[in-house]
Amino acid sequence: MNEINPQPHGTGRRIGIAVARFNAEVTEMLLDGCREALVDRGVADEDITLVRVPGAWELPLACQHMIATGRFDAVIALGAVVRGETAHFEFISGECARALMQLSAETGVPVAFGVLTPENGDQARYRADPGRGNKGREAAVAALEMIDLAERVADAGAGDGS
Repeated sequence: MNEINPQPHGTGRRIGIAVARFNAEVTEMLLDGCREALVDRGVADEDITLVRVPGAWELPLACQHMIATGRFDAVIALGAVVRGETAHFEFISGECARALMQLSAETGVPVAFGVLTPENGDQARYRADPGRGNKGREAAVAALEMIDLAERVADAGAGDGS
């Protein structure tokens, strides 16, 4: 059995980040963790492109525009949709997640999901806190691993005569 264990190598990687301005207190913490994780793993600052959008609803389209340029090895979506008193939360969080997953599946470009969907602001801040497992950092690592995975799978397939 061949086993592939992707590694989060950043050297030479070009990464796009789309971050929602809504719930900025939280999304800025996610962004800080994301950028730090990328740079810590070797991504050059000049190879990171940041776009800001109004909210989570706009994240899939921003990611799609970045992917369409062909300049990015992966894109990362960062946002925070906090449950409220109406069904708005379900529509925004569900459709955002679905569209981002579909974008990745259809294009073959990794789209890392760094969109929090907490019950309240305290939960959002907890998940964005750099000392408690910042989810922006986790999204960055996932993006880098998925780039490596695609390369390793392609290399493994090239060696089997197919």
